[in-house]
Amino acid sequence: MHPYRYHADGAAPRPLERHVSDETTEPGHGNSPASWAAVIVMLVGFTVGTIAFIFDQPIVVWASVGIVLLGLVVGAVLKRLGYGVGGSRVVSKGH
Repeated sequence: MHPYRYHADGAAPRPLERHVSDETTEPGHGNSPASWAAVIVMLVGFTVGTIAFIFDQPIVVWASVGIVLLGLVVGAVLKRLGYGVGGSRVVSKGH
């Protein structure tokens, strides 16, 4: 991205206004217990599935698909319980 913005009328460029991220306006980029738990469960599923695929174990590969889907459910349930971004049980840390 170019550090200067040009006016529509061709006037001289001016520096862009830079804004500092603020936790009250930023969604948090998924940094919550719910998202971490979901991602960890899904990573386990993908890892198991990859290893099973290499060793030609189709039943385990399909079981790993279930583990990945379980990760989605875990994340959704934890979010509903208040462990998602902005949830009632999540303590915001200052940067």
